Amino acid sequence: MTLTLAHWLYFLVTLAVILTMIFKKGVVLPTLLGTFLVAWVYKGSLVGGFTSVFNANLTAAKELFSIFLIITFMVALLQSLKDLGADKQMISPIKKVMKNGHIAYFTLVAVTYAISLFFWPTPAVPLICALLVPAAVRAGLPVMGAAMAVALAGQGMALSSDYVIQVAPGLSATAAGIDQALVAQKALVLSLVAGIVAILLGYLGFRKHMRKSDDPIIEKELILLQSKQDEAGKNKPVHQGVKSKFFAILVPLSMLAVMIFMIYTKLSGGRMGGFEGGDGAAFIGGVAVLLLALATLTKDKSEALERISEHITEGFVFAFKAMGPVIPIAGFFFLGSGDFSASILSLGDQASPAFLFDLVQAGQTVIPENMVLTAFGILLIGIITGLDGSGFSGLPLTGALSGALASNSVDPSTLAAIGQMGSIWTGGGTIIAWSSLVAVAGLCGVPVMDLVRKNFKPVIIGLVISTIVALFIW
Repeated sequence: MTLTLAHWLYFLVTLAVILTMIFKKGVVLPTLLGTFLVAWVYKGSLVGGFTSVFNANLTAAKELFSIFLIITFMVALLQSLKDLGADKQMISPIKKVMKNGHIAYFTLVAVTYAISLFFWPTPAVPLICALLVPAAVRAGLPVMGAAMAVALAGQGMALSSDYVIQVAPGLSATAAGIDQALVAQKALVLSLVAGIVAILLGYLGFRKHMRKSDDPIIEKELILLQSKQDEAGKNKPVHQGVKSKFFAILVPLSMLAVMIFMIYTKLSGGRMGGFEGGDGAAFIGGVAVLLLALATLTKDKSEALERISEHITEGFVFAFKAMGPVIPIAGFFFLGSGDFSASILSLGDQASPAFLFDLVQAGQTVIPENMVLTAFGILLIGIITGLDGSGFSGLPLTGALSGALASNSVDPSTLAAIGQMGSIWTGGGTIIAWSSLVAVAGLCGVPVMDLVRKNFKPVIIGLVISTIVALFIW
């Protein structure tokens, strides 16, 4: 394979993207310009460069739009539950379980993980912090411990696998050119390994600081916690009646039934026979749509036609705010794949270039073929790409590199899952202050940099152990 000027341009832009992420800046502009330059040079046409930029974004949007839809419907469902007050009803009984600080910590972990799997941490965090964190603090859990539990379980363990909504494995798999279900399965296992290690290390770090229920410090922390949540405007009273109780039971049972069905089809269908990946996300999305319609009609039949449109609009706004910047980034890395470059460059029946894969193939002589170095290299790149504070924008890069660097000793789905761990545990909101971790810290009334320092060591150790586990079992 002879490397052309377009290949070297692609390499330089990729390097620029990584450096931009290291300096905690956005990478949308470099990827847009990079797509234009690479296409212009490869086609030898200025007009071809312009059309390729548009085609790259269009191709990425087509591939990723199902992700936007599932986010939209899940967020819209949560908004309809808020109208009924059912969101609070769903978790209020859990307060009674929190007998002491130790139980409160692991209860917060379990509830945050479950809710974040289905609704993502960003919309779930205000609900958990408003209802369960005060109860946990009252039981004797230090507020910093509560903040760690929410961040590690939600924005770390749940988001890094994203097993239900499957945005993250979808991005990783699409960029790597492999089956989404394979990445999702491995990411789930690695997220649990990293999460359990980090959560246990976090617990061991402050278990001696648990308080008795009559400790005067508890009241001081509760007053500060309440003032922070009042400032955020999260405590708006909603009338709770029979309707809210009904949906507080119906929605969790419906989602539990979905998960049981998906597990059943996986067990009965063999290694590749599960109702998962894109089909699984579509199944969950369809159930969410019907629950959304039912909840909106139950709230107020006369306003249901307008209200459901508002909920879906809110869902789309949330989805595009969270995922919009990923489209041009994905477009650039799709250009590096032979599966997508033909449509982006409008080549028709001509042979399509695979810039990234060609570069890796040409560099095989200087890149040591060692699965340990490859796996930890992908993990490090994932961590670096997560420094932008998103967690998702780096997945097209880690996915594409996983497909290119895979060998007989380590397959691309394993590498993609490892890269996904590094990117989302970092940028998703556990160890950098300019991520959504600031929302957890703000709602819990703790300094965000203190929370970063508390999380850092457990998270890094968890990621290292999960990578070692991946190399042993796959």
